[in-house]
Amino acid sequence: MNDTIAHGAGLHDKTSASGGGYDDRDETETYKKLTPAEAQIVRGKIPQVSPWRVVAAQAGAGVICVAVTWVFMQQASAVWSALYGVAATVLPSALLARGMTRGTKNPLASAAGFLFWEMLKIGVAIGMLVIAAKVVPHLSWPVLLLTMVVCMKVNWLALLWRAR
Repeated sequence: MNDTIAHGAGLHDKTSASGGGYDDRDETETYKKLTPAEAQIVRGKIPQVSPWRVVAAQAGAGVICVAVTWVFMQQASAVWSALYGVAATVLPSALLARGMTRGTKNPLASAAGFLFWEMLKIGVAIGMLVIAAKVVPHLSWPVLLLTMVVCMKVNWLALLWRAR
């Protein structure tokens, strides 16, 4: 079996007697360990977005959703449903942002912390949805869920902010 694979600047013919694997003899890559100063320069080139900015954008999108709900539906129950949808999105996101902004220098602790705070965020959001019918009189599920979706999609704007 003869497969041609584009690698780097040229093409390499890879043959394998077993038919399933590739011969990696030609693929030697070297890595250079960065000095702390070089690493700082690289970090400076990568734009960062504050998680609090994303939470604020979610809250802003939620306020717009509540206003649109009031203008088009003019029902207090729909407005309260939209407000609860904002809260069910923004409060868990704020918990995650709080947990992630508590800096740690240990990469393993950072990863474990992220998992913990993300699971807590999901748990709080699910808990808020479970009690929604008891908390909001005459709950409108479509309004609540649509507001939550809009607020959650604001996270994608963070990718656009990074491009600036």
